[in-house]
Amino acid sequence: MVSRSLLLRHLKNHHTQRPVSLSLTRCLASKSTSKPARPAPTKVQPEQPKSWLTRKVETSPTAKRIFFGFTNLLGYGSDKQVAGRRAQGFYEQLCAVMPDQQLEFWQKECFLPPTFQSWFTVTNLHLWMLTVRLRALPPAYGKAYQQALVDHFFIDIEDRIRAVLQPPTEPKSPYTFISKFYPNPNAPLENTQTQKDGKPKPRGSAPDRIVTRQMKIFKEQYTGMGLSLDLGLVKGDQELAAAVWRNLLGARGAQGIAYPNPSSPSATSPSFRRAVNLVGGEVVNVAKLDLKKEETTDDGSGVHDFPPSESDNYLTYPEVMLNIVGYVRRELKRLEKVSDEDIVGGDWTKLKFGRVKSN
Repeated sequence: MVSRSLLLRHLKNHHTQRPVSLSLTRCLASKSTSKPARPAPTKVQPEQPKSWLTRKVETSPTAKRIFFGFTNLLGYGSDKQVAGRRAQGFYEQLCAVMPDQQLEFWQKECFLPPTFQSWFTVTNLHLWMLTVRLRALPPAYGKAYQQALVDHFFIDIEDRIRAVLQPPTEPKSPYTFISKFYPNPNAPLENTQTQKDGKPKPRGSAPDRIVTRQMKIFKEQYTGMGLSLDLGLVKGDQELAAAVWRNLLGARGAQGIAYPNPSSPSATSPSFRRAVNLVGGEVVNVAKLDLKKEETTDDGSGVHDFPPSESDNYLTYPEVMLNIVGYVRRELKRLEKVSDEDIVGGDWTKLKFGRVKSN
């Protein structure tokens, strides 16, 4: 049986190598009789020979019908396979690039730390907006594209989790791309130990149990953020702004704002406090959770309440939430105008997101 990789290679050759049409040959011949021929270029790129399978498929209609029938049996032409290939472009070109494209806004105006957690949250927001549009597709297409989009998202998430927890000594190609939004705190140093042959000493892979736990946490965040944004989309801008505050901005100030004490500036007050999400159950046993201890424990996300010396940062939050809510409404309205044919046809350029701040 012919392997899948061999079939894909032959399909690629079949689609990329096309013979020169007869009309183009006649056109060139007629021009050569009326004007003197130009000197041939000194360097000519040799044409790659076609494989025996390509030649057979091109010259025999029967062989062509049998070949494409065989590939359809393998699923290459099914709606699910097509949706999977096109959804990968949607995810990589539309959603995953948005944290990097507007890095200044998310990190400077929203005060999101340069961590993988922040990258996940911003990407998840854009994934949700695109999913809202995909729901309006005919059911046969909508379900396939939504599932494929989420699949690519979590494949990329797992790849990035492993790269953060235990990056390899020798760089390897990521599932999508290396983001500049967050640095890798565990990246190997230049003066890593080497073996006798001069190659870097190999490092162990991240334990699967830790990767699995992190994947469950991100799955809960994906589901919870999607549900809260759906509710805000239906109930109005106030609810949508609350969802943005809780999920994107870390619910800073939920326990009240800590101000500096002018009467005793040297007095120290708790400078670290964060909001804790009590909704869950798969990863954390809420009944056994010590809430006060968790509120003052750094979870490594970098999102926590501002200390008293930075309490003025809260003044910008109403404008930030207004900008994000307006951005969501504006982009969803624009995505609504993109035709189903363009989406199913894989034209991701018409789905490309704009900037958060319109000015």
